[in-house]
Amino acid sequence: MFSLLSDKLQDVFKNLRGQGQISEANVQEAMRAVRMALLEADVEFSVAKTFIARVKEKALGEAVLRSVTPGQQIVKIFHEELTSLLGGNEAPLNLAAPARILIVGLNGAGKTTSSAKLANWLKKQGRHPLLIACDLYRPAAIEQLATLGRQINVPVYRPNAGETNVLNVAQEALEWAKGQTGNIQIFDTAGRQEVDEALLEEVRLLKEMLQPQETLLVVDAATGQQAVSVAKRFHEVLQITGLILTKLDGDARGGAALSMREVTQRPIKFAGVGEKLDQFEPFYPERLAGRILGMGDIVSLVEKASEAITEADAKRMEERFRRAEFDFNDFLEQFKMLRKLGPLENILAMLPGMGNLKDFSVDEKQLKRTEAIVLSMTPAERGNPDLLNARRRQRIARGSGVSVTDVNDLVHRFGSMRKMMKNMGQFKKMMMKSQRQRL
Repeated sequence: MFSLLSDKLQDVFKNLRGQGQISEANVQEAMRAVRMALLEADVEFSVAKTFIARVKEKALGEAVLRSVTPGQQIVKIFHEELTSLLGGNEAPLNLAAPARILIVGLNGAGKTTSSAKLANWLKKQGRHPLLIACDLYRPAAIEQLATLGRQINVPVYRPNAGETNVLNVAQEALEWAKGQTGNIQIFDTAGRQEVDEALLEEVRLLKEMLQPQETLLVVDAATGQQAVSVAKRFHEVLQITGLILTKLDGDARGGAALSMREVTQRPIKFAGVGEKLDQFEPFYPERLAGRILGMGDIVSLVEKASEAITEADAKRMEERFRRAEFDFNDFLEQFKMLRKLGPLENILAMLPGMGNLKDFSVDEKQLKRTEAIVLSMTPAERGNPDLLNARRRQRIARGSGVSVTDVNDLVHRFGSMRKMMKNMGQFKKMMMKSQRQRL
């Protein structure tokens, strides 16, 4: 998401950086281009207008016009204002006792999945969540929540068959919760295809009864302007405390994410960045602003890596790199570690400058072919690539469903990498020896 917006903003800032001096005409032209980029990305008109006015006012300030690097100063201003538009600082959950979280939204936005993802995230934080099914209109929702609960090993309350009163269900769930060890209750409520008064009244009564610490609206970021109007209406009736944006990994324009905070004055607390239950993370405005502007997000990348890779594994791999003992077993292990981090394109987008490479995409099929080639090798061949003669390579090609040329290319690239690592190790030894001699 945001790729189109990022590309256009990068072009604007590239032109500004190329200017020796920034004039009012330069800024006016740049802001027109930025405004069009925001509107094309489905940012709500009044939000885009206000945002541009704030950036323009600061960009025409004396400090910028006389700056040695005015283009960079404007980028800095834009980053600060974009961070502010997205909410400023991270907004943590209010988990004060009795710690009840009400999940609301329309059908298809991802409420049930988000409820399970939130429970999974809380569990990783050392909490003990409970899931409560309150969607009595979509029978599949109850079973879906129960299935997801089993996958993450979180208890789920299921209402009695034929129950139609959501307030009765909630009351029975509260009694059930007293016998559980969980200390955070997550209520997954019913939705509709569109906002209607019956839906809002039902959820309002439920909220009035539960008095939850958090009322989180789940919004599909791909729905654009519709998501903004939905958020406005839900907030008017329920006074939501925060938002969960889903499908931030999609190809949509993403303007809803930039408009939501401004129109509701409520923070975006979490973002769904994939279909898997662990692809759910706290929303950090400054980090997303950095990604949109092509600055990357190294902090999130390090956090993801620390979750997927243990310190012991990292040290062991570093030692093998240093000794130039890297083989196909290590290659396969690194491949699996990389998979744990999520889609490779998402990971590369966190690296400064990589998120906005034009015409760049990761060929997942090629990655799978590479993995298949290595898995078709015997343990002995993976441990000693020098065994891979022509006959063995033909067998590996048949086993992995690729051509012998594909196998040869991988082995050649792997050999070049090992040679480079060996040369680096020898160079390091020479430098250390030279340093000892000087001492």
